[in-house]
Amino acid sequence: MGVSGQTNVSAVGVGLLGLGVVGSAVAKALLSRDQSKERKIPLALVSAVVRDPNKLRSIDLGQSIVTDDPQAVIDNNSVSIVVELMGGENPAFDYISSSLKAGKHVVTANKEVMCKRGNELLRIAADNNVELKYEASVGGGIPIIGPLTNDLVANRIQSIRAIINGTTNFILTKMAYEGADFDDVLAEAQSLGYAEADPTADVDGFDAMYKLSVLARLAYHTEMPVEGIHREGIRDIHSKDFRYAGELGFTIKLLAAAQASDESGLLARVHPALIPLEVPMASVNGVLNAVEVEGDLVGSLWFQGPGAGAEPTASAVVGDILKISESSGINSYDSATFAPFNIIPMNDHVCQYYMRLTASDQPGVLANVARVLGDAGISISAVLQKDTDIEKTQADLVIMTHPAREANMQTAVSLIRKLETVIQLDNLIRVENYAGRL
Repeated sequence: MGVSGQTNVSAVGVGLLGLGVVGSAVAKALLSRDQSKERKIPLALVSAVVRDPNKLRSIDLGQSIVTDDPQAVIDNNSVSIVVELMGGENPAFDYISSSLKAGKHVVTANKEVMCKRGNELLRIAADNNVELKYEASVGGGIPIIGPLTNDLVANRIQSIRAIINGTTNFILTKMAYEGADFDDVLAEAQSLGYAEADPTADVDGFDAMYKLSVLARLAYHTEMPVEGIHREGIRDIHSKDFRYAGELGFTIKLLAAAQASDESGLLARVHPALIPLEVPMASVNGVLNAVEVEGDLVGSLWFQGPGAGAEPTASAVVGDILKISESSGINSYDSATFAPFNIIPMNDHVCQYYMRLTASDQPGVLANVARVLGDAGISISAVLQKDTDIEKTQADLVIMTHPAREANMQTAVSLIRKLETVIQLDNLIRVENYAGRL
């Protein structure tokens, strides 16, 4: 269903499924552009689906456009492009698939549905000779889907490292620079609208996991099910971890990373990580997002910008709409390029580790911990011993290891927790490996 190659034609009709914060920003952008003489083909907002048509909104589209019936968009012959901004897997999947089967192009900002059902939806789009675009599903206004789909196809992508959740990056930045604890900063993030009332998707790493799955599919031409992605959140990070990490030359970020090779396979992971202070990723603060892509031909590329928010997300959505309206409208998805990668279990990951434990302030504590680590084949790189903030008969013992295999480290951790001189093993954080650091 092509919509380009025409002149002096009527506007391309757009239907919105969702008119929340982002949907309203998209509607405003479309209304400001549909009469623009700069576009070869103007755009027209035909219909917008909402839960409550009578709700007062920041944009007044009129009763002829706003409806609570999704079929008013899906079955509308005046709508050529459907924009899904509802979020979640269901009923978004049904609406997107129905729209594609009806011969309509679709633009979505929905990372969850693209993570869990993206390959299926792309096949449906290809079968019906229409486009499915989803630039806004990862990184908000940062252009990353397009480069992976088009500009970097000549490269074998060796690795992806990303900060792709603005809520957790805001929280960790405030903890790093203000010494505040997690609960206090989370409450502030909720009051500012950066975090939801239920912050689980963000702080427990689900949001970043969905986005990493989307990126890995594009980068490695394979399905990356969420079950194959190791996931940890940031609830256990304490302000003192930033103090100690800083003394060792690091900061802490929630990192989404994937590495692949034909020999070993694909490892994808989301977890807090110590990042060396001298690398660019350490300086990505606040609600900013960043994606670092390493290609065999192009080397390291860096994408940074606002990863969320109404206007940045609307920028990506409207950009996709314009690409469809001025292109052939032919979906380039080719299922033959998808081949299964061997998914590497997290137990095979090798890195340095930061371990913080509360121990009795007495001789022999470090020797006992070192013995357990040594028995697991893990050597110590650095040690910090500090008085605890409250109890003077106890000490914070911070240990940095040399590179070790995850399975060995987890075995050691279970034994260290049982030592009589160890009161509590408070945190275990992986150190991200950058060339020249290890």
